[in-house]
Amino acid sequence: MIELSFRLLGRTIPVDHGYALYAALSRVVPELHDAQEIGIQPIRGIYAGGGVLHLAPFSCLAIRLPQDQIRPVLKLAGKTVDVGGHALHIGVPNARALLSVANLRARLVTIKGFLEAESFADAAKRQLNSLGIMGDFLLGIRRTLRVKDKQVVGFEVAVTGLTAEESLILQERGLGGRRRMGCGVFVPTEARPR
Repeated sequence: MIELSFRLLGRTIPVDHGYALYAALSRVVPELHDAQEIGIQPIRGIYAGGGVLHLAPFSCLAIRLPQDQIRPVLKLAGKTVDVGGHALHIGVPNARALLSVANLRARLVTIKGFLEAESFADAAKRQLNSLGIMGDFLLGIRRTLRVKDKQVVGFEVAVTGLTAEESLILQERGLGGRRRMGCGVFVPTEARPR
């Protein structure tokens, strides 16, 4: 697995952009629509109020995928997509290997059928155990993702104290579903969920 990081040009995007971004990218690269092992990270920006993020110099489109699936995704370079009514121009990507770090965080993890903190935490821990991951599980705030006309509930999650192997497994496999919409994609962190 590698990560392609595309520079972005634009002014704003919706804070809740996971589904809209996935849909926009799938129109350019239809192969993304059914690619289960791909993870698209949420785009970071500066909160501007009213459900909008301002893009900043650190804002990028990061896609985690197997090396043999890079070629179709390169078609995104140079394209302008509409993400929930906001124009986003995608630049040239850089590729990098995943780094094994002890602490990882996902902004939003969704697990179908688990909407309350306690049952969600139990389900997430079962998924971690099935991957052979024994790090410390930290449950953060409840968040939602709009998918078409419904709200999907999930939670921020951090896993700390990971071995090098556990770290890479969690970054490659993630937790829960909807990874192409920004859910369950883990990135290095030092901070705990709020």
